[in-house]
Amino acid sequence: MTAFILVSGAHTGDWVWQEVAGRLRESGAEVRAATLTGMGGRRHEAGPDTDLATHVQDVVELIDRAEAPEVVLVGHCYGIHPVLGAAGHRPERIGRIVYLDAGMPQDGDPALKLIPDQNVRDRLGQATGPDAPTGDDRLVPPPAPGAWHRWGSTEGVPEAALARLADRAAPQPLGTLTQPLRLTEAAAALPATGILCTANGSSIAMVEQVLRLGEPTLMALVDAEVTFFELATGHWPMLSAPAELAEALLGAAAGEGHRLSAPDDTRPGHLRPFLLDVPERPRERVGRVDLYPPDADGPQPAVVFVHGGPVPAGLRPTPRDWPSYTGYGRYVAAQGAVGVTVDHRLHDLTDYGRAAEDIADAVALVRADPRVDEDRVALWFFSGGGPLSADWLAAPPPWLRCVAATYPVLMPPPSWGITGPRFRPADAIRSAGRLPFVLTRVGQEIPEIAATVEEFLAAAKECAAEVEIVDLPDGHHGFETIDHTEQARDAVRHAVRSVLGHLRS
Repeated sequence: MTAFILVSGAHTGDWVWQEVAGRLRESGAEVRAATLTGMGGRRHEAGPDTDLATHVQDVVELIDRAEAPEVVLVGHCYGIHPVLGAAGHRPERIGRIVYLDAGMPQDGDPALKLIPDQNVRDRLGQATGPDAPTGDDRLVPPPAPGAWHRWGSTEGVPEAALARLADRAAPQPLGTLTQPLRLTEAAAALPATGILCTANGSSIAMVEQVLRLGEPTLMALVDAEVTFFELATGHWPMLSAPAELAEALLGAAAGEGHRLSAPDDTRPGHLRPFLLDVPERPRERVGRVDLYPPDADGPQPAVVFVHGGPVPAGLRPTPRDWPSYTGYGRYVAAQGAVGVTVDHRLHDLTDYGRAAEDIADAVALVRADPRVDEDRVALWFFSGGGPLSADWLAAPPPWLRCVAATYPVLMPPPSWGITGPRFRPADAIRSAGRLPFVLTRVGQEIPEIAATVEEFLAAAKECAAEVEIVDLPDGHHGFETIDHTEQARDAVRHAVRSVLGHLRS
């Protein structure tokens, strides 16, 4: 017999689990849905000292009251923080931890770090020190009615359930979001299952894509005790897909689900050779920028390659030393233009503003170089770097002759928390005018990324934007180092030829 302890996200209470809990009980399971201090029907209990430790203790008490010998802790969104904290106090009772569309907080991380709404992060991030709020100001108000999508996709949630979500939401005690998590080794070692909600922008394919980077935190997920499920719904599956969620939870308790495999090639995908045989060329390094000058006299056009991400800050080598970007830089230089690569600082989903500044600085540096024709520059964006193209599409300067993108993200998924008008290329393309856009699209794309490309193309069609598509039907995300086919080589040659053609026309 299994006891499920269900811990929901910020501003909510046990009521959100009503239908899921009923289905689990029908299967014979014991179910305890948490209403944390200050939440739901306990909102009157919030005090100035209510913090994450308070919520951890709430979950510990539920574990102690569970009658079944094995407990499965389920943490949705913010709820994963008190779940992990409580697991450290009672690891011997826990059979599995379920991350329900939740992040992977590490020891010392406050829940604030994983809040998807950038505006909320910025506001709460200033709520420390001697000027920290007191009294009622220590209560974080819930999203306004109609704004719950800022905390995650509401796709599939019935209107009546959305209304209940807004009506029953309680202010969240500030300390629950700012107090660091204490994650013990015992809790971190427990069997775990991730339930990913694809409409919120997460999927097994995306986890596997990031896994290829060799990021140590994710490499720990390649374990027989770690499994995954996907639900084709938004961030609130207990309201939008309760039957499917209950089934996934029962499967998780039984140790079922998809298991990740380490890549066959011991080298991460991004460190495998570039698909074109490009001769070595000299490069010049200036700060975060590498330049590959061509064998030509006088100023020449330049192509600035913008890598994807987020890329962990400590990952080595950095992107400008990855074979794909050195390959593109050398190849463009061999065709008579200046190839440029940039190590921008997109290390986290909160870093797009800083990365945009890095790109703007790099472009200014490149245009000031006497070997560059300052009036003939192209910008080429890859993968998660795609949102950085929006600034340039929204107000293209006259010297920007072309924008290119390869397997790009062209609309931030809801889980990224980028809710403002910036960094949304599918919106910005409406202001691009006749600026040429060269898009390399791969047929084996991660579905969540492919959907952003289709949204972009629909907007481009509506405004008659000048978009050229280079299709690679059998290509994968990051194909330049993993798909060494003639079709893939032709796609790179075609895209480069098109970009250089726009620079020289």
